[in-house]
Amino acid sequence: MSAQPKVVMYATAFCPYCMWARQLFEKKGVNYEEVRVDKEPGRRGEMEARSGRTSVPQIFIGDFHVGGFDDMAALDRAGELDGLLGRDAAG
Repeated sequence: MSAQPKVVMYATAFCPYCMWARQLFEKKGVNYEEVRVDKEPGRRGEMEARSGRTSVPQIFIGDFHVGGFDDMAALDRAGELDGLLGRDAAG
């Protein structure tokens, strides 16, 4: 098992997709940095520049832009998320 790459999620407190992403990270035991664009509005521009998107959440694993929760959930269903996180599927 290799070291987990840095995981960053741009999010807000009240977004249901952000909440589902947090739950998936918790279920998998993923450490991540959460950038709250509702508390730090100046970071929203950073998120948009990095992702090319305006919606939250925007999730990055290392330099890879996962996208939003639906994108991350699809990677998980396809068995690809654990590999991106640097762990075996048993995780």
